Amino acid sequence: MKGVKNICHHSYTFSFLLVFLVLILFHPALSTYVNTMLSSESLTISSKRTLVSSGGVFELGFFKPSGRSRWYLGIWYKKVPRRTYAWVANRDNPLPNSSGTLKISGNNLVLLGQSPVIAELLPNGNFVMRYSNNKDSSGFLWQSFDSPTDTLRPDMKLGYDLKTGRNRFLTSWRSYDDPSSGNTTYKLDIRRGLPEFILLINQRVEIQRSGPWNGIEFSGIPEVQGLNYMVYNYTENNKEIAYSFHMTNQSIHSRLTVSDYTLNRFTWIPPSRGWSLFWVLPTDVCDSLYLCGSYSYCDLTTSPSCNCIRGFVPKNSQRWNLKDGSQGCVRRTRLSGSGDGFLRLNNMKLPDTKTATVDRTIDVRKCEERCLSDCNCTSFAIADVRNGGLGCVFWTGELVEIRKYAVGGQDLYVRLNAADLG
Repeated sequence: MKGVKNICHHSYTFSFLLVFLVLILFHPALSTYVNTMLSSESLTISSKRTLVSSGGVFELGFFKPSGRSRWYLGIWYKKVPRRTYAWVANRDNPLPNSSGTLKISGNNLVLLGQSPVIAELLPNGNFVMRYSNNKDSSGFLWQSFDSPTDTLRPDMKLGYDLKTGRNRFLTSWRSYDDPSSGNTTYKLDIRRGLPEFILLINQRVEIQRSGPWNGIEFSGIPEVQGLNYMVYNYTENNKEIAYSFHMTNQSIHSRLTVSDYTLNRFTWIPPSRGWSLFWVLPTDVCDSLYLCGSYSYCDLTTSPSCNCIRGFVPKNSQRWNLKDGSQGCVRRTRLSGSGDGFLRLNNMKLPDTKTATVDRTIDVRKCEERCLSDCNCTSFAIADVRNGGLGCVFWTGELVEIRKYAVGGQDLYVRLNAADLG
């Protein structure tokens, strides 16, 4: 997303795909509710006009945070008593004064053709530019869903568009009254053997990871399955790698929002007057990355929380006895090859996938055989747990960043020497 540039005195340009000229003062009073803006129209301070989505859930306009002198173009939930922002266009390029206009301007006639361009706030909160005779989402000239800020709403996609190279990710507000980019991001990492979503501080320090998608959920995210109003979607093909969710009951609202050091899911069920926190990540001490070292796992029901996998012993007994499990564990007996077997661990968050590979077509009954045929293979899990399972994830090298859940998670098969299998 390009920012706002000072091109002539107090004239500013906010560029989407066409050019948005932005300089306006937000005012909460409304005289007219509409959801579209023609290329011949504009929003001005004198009109006191905003765009309201069909159904009245979302509203687009300009706002000034309390105690601030700068102005932002944003989308918020219209009916929630305490204003909740879902998107901010010029978060890092605020407007310095209260005069100006928002309008659509085409750079050339070829782009505009013979069909007028309109801007529309859709019922799902997506602010789009399109030709007036084309409502197909594939024909949008620009859409706010491609430029998320801190919030993922239903039907938005988080992740990579492999055709354009665009990575759609969330970034926190700098503070509760400052929408500029903060220091916490939530983004898809496709450099791993399997893609995972990572919560990061300052774009570098990882503090939580989602685990790989298993056909139903990410093994490290506590989404509740079987809800009759929400469906989770994950797509991985040659066009995109992306996550989204859909509300089957449109009277219930849900959002994922990243704030300082946390990822939060909020739900609002009218006539409730506010949002309810559904879950937050990190949730507990076991969500701390690398609290327990290699070949160990974190379990809240044990003391200490770090446990060596069966067949392994603490690497540093002295530190382990002081409840410091960061150095992890080592094998009691080296792998022998043909005589090895597998220990099944259930309800696990799968290990970090940096050293993992996946075969999504292999019969799950062949996973064990495939792993044993590779002297570097240390573990495997089913790639897609639906319908009896399909495909396998294989790890080589050390297993790190594992935890055990009381409910949920996935089966992990760890390779051991037969002498350690009992």
